[in-house]
Amino acid sequence: MGARPQGHFVTLNDGLRLHYVELESEQGAGQGEPVVFIHGSGPGASGHSNFKQNYPQFAAAGYRVIVPDLPGYGVSDKPETTYSLDFFVAALVGLLDALDIQRCVLVGNSLGGAIALKLALDQPQRVAKLVLMAPGGLMEKEQYYLQMEGIQQMGAAFAAGELNDAAGMRRLLSLQLFDPALISDETVAERVAVVQQQPRCVLSSMQVPNLASRLGELQCPILGFWGINDKFCPASGAQTMLEACRNIRFVMLSECGHWVMVEHRELFNRQCLDFLAEGRS
Repeated sequence: MGARPQGHFVTLNDGLRLHYVELESEQGAGQGEPVVFIHGSGPGASGHSNFKQNYPQFAAAGYRVIVPDLPGYGVSDKPETTYSLDFFVAALVGLLDALDIQRCVLVGNSLGGAIALKLALDQPQRVAKLVLMAPGGLMEKEQYYLQMEGIQQMGAAFAAGELNDAAGMRRLLSLQLFDPALISDETVAERVAVVQQQPRCVLSSMQVPNLASRLGELQCPILGFWGINDKFCPASGAQTMLEACRNIRFVMLSECGHWVMVEHRELFNRQCLDFLAEGRS
């Protein structure tokens, strides 16, 4: 299930080269409702390493699955630039345009959740549903750094170059999960290979604004997940969204950290597929 499929590259109008994995639904190439998985900002992250235990099940259920590497991550281009939320959203929109995807479901974790939220706010006609796992962008950047142990240690370890070997990367990833035993050697190796190629500006220049005041503008159905032991994005964000949004539900999980889709993959996959099936003919 974790085997890496053949990826593809697309060059956007601004010259940025993005890598993505696409799995066809059983209906054939380009068929089935598109579901786009957006990974988080952890050093060494890629779409496949974040969602390899999830996205094959969506393709098997009949969806057209797109799993991009964000700019600065995976094997996509890693320019020396400012990694703002608008930069990521523009890159994702460019990929959707290149693949002629006019409307899709967005599945986003952490930074990926903030990207999904911003795209749904900016272009609501393109987003059919949102699935969010501990999304970012729900408080000021300074609050994350002051409150969250994982954010503090991640930034410091990346800046100090402590993640270029398996031991350092495993220490960081242990903060992502309630049960560190779920971190595989394969995932550690995947992320070390990526982090060695990432410029420092990928994290040091990252700018994710607080989107909380705009949550009431969201128009699509939303399914959210949050582990109460999350060390990167506080679980109080679920309450923030529940109070502001319409047509939203959240699954809160005990003994769970930042990676719901890893620690509770079967529950996550099942709940998501049930949610996506609602309203389908």
